[in-house]
Parts: sequence; C-alpha cells; structure tokens
Amino acid sequence: MWDNALPSFLIGLREGLEAGLIVSVLVATLVRSGHRSRLPHVWTGVLAAIGVSMGFGAVLTFTSAGLSGQAQEAFGGTLSVVAVAFVTAMVFWMRRSARSLSGEIREKVTAALGTGAGVLIITSFLAVGREGLETALFLWTTGQTAGDSAGPLVGAGAGLVLAIVVCWGLYRRVLHLNLTRFFTLTGAGLIVIAAGVLGYGLRDLQESGVLPGATAYAVDLSASIDSGSWYATLLGGTLNLTPLMTWLQVGAYGAYLVVVMTLFVRGVRGAAESPPTAPGKTAPAPGRTARRSLPAWVVPVAALAVPSLLAGALVSVGDTKPASAATVGVSTADCGKGFGTPKPGQHTFQVRNGGDSTVEAYLINPATAAVYGEVEGIAPGTTRALIATIGGGSYAWRCVPSSGKAVTSAAVRVSGGGAQRAVLPVTDKDLAEPLASYRAYVHQGLTVLGTRTLTLQHDIEDDRLARARSDWLPAHVEYASLGAAYGTFGDFDAKINGRTAGLPLGVKDPGFTGFHRIEYGLWHGESAASLTPVARRLTSDVAALRKDFPHQDFDPGDLPLRTHEILEATLQQELTGATDYGSGSNLATAEANIKGTQELLGLLRPLISARDPEVLTDVGGWMRRTERIVLSARSADGRWTPVEQLPAATRQRLNGAMSQLLEELAPIPDLLEIRKAA
Repeated sequence: MWDNALPSFLIGLREGLEAGLIVSVLVATLVRSGHRSRLPHVWTGVLAAIGVSMGFGAVLTFTSAGLSGQAQEAFGGTLSVVAVAFVTAMVFWMRRSARSLSGEIREKVTAALGTGAGVLIITSFLAVGREGLETALFLWTTGQTAGDSAGPLVGAGAGLVLAIVVCWGLYRRVLHLNLTRFFTLTGAGLIVIAAGVLGYGLRDLQESGVLPGATAYAVDLSASIDSGSWYATLLGGTLNLTPLMTWLQVGAYGAYLVVVMTLFVRGVRGAAESPPTAPGKTAPAPGRTARRSLPAWVVPVAALAVPSLLAGALVSVGDTKPASAATVGVSTADCGKGFGTPKPGQHTFQVRNGGDSTVEAYLINPATAAVYGEVEGIAPGTTRALIATIGGGSYAWRCVPSSGKAVTSAAVRVSGGGAQRAVLPVTDKDLAEPLASYRAYVHQGLTVLGTRTLTLQHDIEDDRLARARSDWLPAHVEYASLGAAYGTFGDFDAKINGRTAGLPLGVKDPGFTGFHRIEYGLWHGESAASLTPVARRLTSDVAALRKDFPHQDFDPGDLPLRTHEILEATLQQELTGATDYGSGSNLATAEANIKGTQELLGLLRPLISARDPEVLTDVGGWMRRTERIVLSARSADGRWTPVEQLPAATRQRLNGAMSQLLEELAPIPDLLEIRKAA
C-alpha cells in the first residue's frame, strides 16, 4: 500500500498547493480591498470545482468497471497517456507562471469586482477546477497502476492536507517558502513519475491489442527477481519499473525522461540566468561573472540513471529469487526441465518457455491428470510464475503446445505434508452429455414459447388487451428460463427480448421490438392496432429461432459459465428494475432465471460433485434462501410486487442473498473449465 502512496502524495501536495495558492490570493485580494462580503462567492466556486473533480473520478471508475477486460486495458492505457500529457503541461506551465501568478490573479479579481457575483464564482471555479480534474485523472491512473486505491488515496490525502497547512502558513505570513524552487524540484520529480506512468499506459495498450509488441521483451528478470518482494514492489509503486518490460515501455520511458527533463532544465536555467528587471533597477554589470552551472545534459542523464542504479542496488541487497522459487523449463521437446523433488509447502515456480512455440504448462498428478497449478499462453523465451502448494503425492509437468501433442515430464514423489486438493480437468467429451441434455431442454422450451407467443398475438389481434396482459408474463418467463442459451441465440435475443439501451429514440425506436416492446405498449395504453405488428414479429422471430437453434453452435465451455452469468445479469437488471417497462414483473423473471440456473446445475451436478461436492451444498442453501425471498413477493392470486415497491429491508435481504449466491457459484466455471491438461 505505502509504496504506491509516494507518487500520489507528490501530486496531491503540488496540485493542492497550486490550487491553495490561487485561493489564498483570491481571498487576500478581497480582504485587503474591503470586500469580505464577496468571500462566499469564492468558496462557492471552490466547492463546485471539488464536486466536479470528484464526479469526474467517479465517472472514470464506473466507466472502466462496465467494460470488458480487454477494453479496460485500452481505456486505462489511453487515460494513462492523457494523464502524462496533462501532468507534463502542468509542470511547464507552473515553471513559467510561478513568478507572475499572484499578479495575474489580482488583476482578474479586480476585474470581477466590477461585475456580478457570477464572474467571481466562475473565476474561482476555473482556477481550482483545472487542478482538481488533473488530480482526479492522475489519481485514477495511479490507482489502476497499483491495482489498489488505498495507497494512492492515502498519499494524495496526506499531500492535500500538507498543502492546506502550507497555504495557511503563507497566507498568515508565519511560513516562508521559495515557491519557485519548490515547483522546480517537484516538477522534476513528477517528470520521473510520469515517465513510469507512460510506460505502464503503453503496456496496457499493448495487452489490449491496440499497440503491437506485447511479447517483445527488452527486460525479462522474472526468473531472478520476485515480483512480490519488497524492493520490486517499491520500484513498481514509485517508478513503475518492473522485472518484465517490453521494448516499447523501455524506449518510451527513456525517451520521455531525456527529452522532457532536458527541456525542463533548460527552461529553469534560462529563467534563472535572465531574471526580470524591476522598474527603476538596472541589470547586473556586464563585467560581473555569473556562477558557473552544470551542462544541461547532466540532469536528464541523472534522472535516467538514478532509477536504474536504485533498482540494481535494491536487487543486490535483496534475495535474487524468492526462497521457494525454482526455474522450470517447458517446451514441446523437454517438459519440466530442472524440476526436482520439492519440499512440502507453497512454492513459486518460474516457468520458462525455452522452445519455439507457445505452450500451456500444468503441474499435475500424473496418475489422475488432476491439476495443482497452471500457466496458459507462455510465449517462447518468456517466463511466468506458477504458485502451488505441494503436499504428499506424485507430481509431474505437462506441456501442451498451441498445436501438436502434449508432453509429460517424469514424475517425482513427495513424502510428508498433507494431501493437497487438485482440480480434475474437464474435457469436451465430459460436457457432451450435459450439453446434449441442455439442448433438448431448450428445444422443448422453444416449442412451448412458440405456443405462448402465438396465444399472445391472437389476444392482441382480437383486441383483448386485458387478456394479453395476463398471457404476456407466462410467455416472457418461459423465454427467461432458457437463460443459458442466450449466448447461442445471438441476434435473436435482441429481437425477442431487447431493451431500449443504446437506441437513440428509446421506446419509440424502430429497433425496439419483442417482449419488452409489447410490455411497454400493453401497460401504457397503446391500441391493439399499433401492437399487432409487434406481436406478429415476435411470433415470427420465435419461430425463426426455433428453426435455427438445432444448427447453432454451442461451445461446451459456455455451460459452466452460464451457471454464474444468468444470475449475475439478474442482479444487475431484474433486481434493479432496469428491465421493467410497465408490468412490474421483474421478480417473476428473476424466479424464471433461478429455475433456469437450477436446471443447468442439475445437468452439471455429477461433474461438480466429482471435483468439489461442498460447492453444491453451499450453492443449494443460498439458492433456496434467495428463491424464498423472491417468492415472498408473489401474492396468493399470482400477482408480483414490483421491485421498487418492496420494503427496503426485504430488498436489501434479497440483494444480499443473491450476491452471496453468486459468490458460491463463482468457483464452478473454474472447476469445470476445459483444460488441455486432460
């Protein structure tokens, strides 16, 4: 945590001091000119700027959370590069403006006093808002880099508190600080930190596929440096130097430091050698010799060399490998090279691919093929860590190339230590029977769905809208109970059960079709004539899906994933009311999703029981608890209480139970993952 606090402390201190100085000058100008009554206008602008900055940080966080893993990498990498650009511009701006900042602000305040309150509010808002937005962006980027928000937030908070204390001292004239020197030193430090953020951002863009060279490593010390050691964590948290760096990262890191630091040092030196001459004063005599300074290249070279020397020093005083690490060579020709008989306990194996093709490496029980640990996608010439707990039993390595036959190393026998649980791998063949049963279940459900949608269509055509409202729900929940097949239904799902999200005209958009379009019309007073074409299209789309389904591909590996995904979508959509277009039947859909998940779990039960029977016990308990809460919202006559009308305590218990159920379901996709180790 604390290793990630230093960069945020520096940005919090510097940005806080910049904003604080601006506010101090604003306040001092108003007080000394006898306009204390205008101070609330300044604080209004300051508070508005703080609110906007916090909102900006929240938008970044929630936007990122809603993206896929690859999109998150691209989003984070792009914003890291943007943050570096902002920080660099801020450093150079303050270097130029530090001396004249106070005078410029006084001029703006004087001009604002002659106008209304709004101008003064806007002046303070803009002055502080820029610093706040830069801080929010840099902190978000630092948190992404660290993978943890606690350290960056603590560091930034400490920096802001110190900045407030310093600004108060300067305002009260009890503290004297050479601001030009302060901004020069912190500017140099931020340039070094920004170089690391730039390297991290480019690495994210490489991993997302936006930039090439993701496996072109310039530095690969992962076999000799423990990435979890204190010195590696310190260097990674402060300077973003890691044991594994690509050529693009290293090149961008060095180029940014040399170019930006050179320009920064030259600007500082130019300002120092050519100080402004005040009115009434003369420049220094020509015969006077200025103090000799170091060449301009010294500081950027030092900035580039110091992190490297620091890294070398820390590595030399630390252990070159974690105590339990061992390097294991893997390839299609020689799998498990260097693997001896390990002692019981947790081990970190550095798995290095010495071959010429990408491989997946598994530490297995050779008798049962049960997996103790795995590393997928090891590119040629690279090293990845595999952490496994060794107990008594037999162990071997299995190397599976991207194409070709698997190779298994010689087995070793470990004595002592308790038995360790391993995951019995699943093959396509293991999932073939559950998949066939599930396809039959879906096909049967589509047959029932076709009958119910046709009944709904006839109700609407005959202008029996009250009957249509009654028949709409059985048809919709029948479709919802087929949740595991949504990924296979493809474009049909959007036609049959689409929502207005992303549609420019909302409920009036021609692309809004299917169950929810009919729901909106039935519960918002639309006529039978306007709904008849929608109902006929729904019936047609269901018939087309039923015809197409036997020919659709269904990846067997998707079945275990759906055990978690169906109810995850239920929590996000049904239990929030996001998919209610008037019927108030979200909980009926949630119950159908629970039934669909139970059907799927029943088919997968033998495979799960053979690997971890306790999972089904825990899942069953929370499934029953969640279903009881859902069913409590249905009255004796079959009516469902809308989600938003549930008592707050009931809604809280339902969300909590569903969340815990998802936690219990989470291990199933990993237990039943199709592994090439088999």
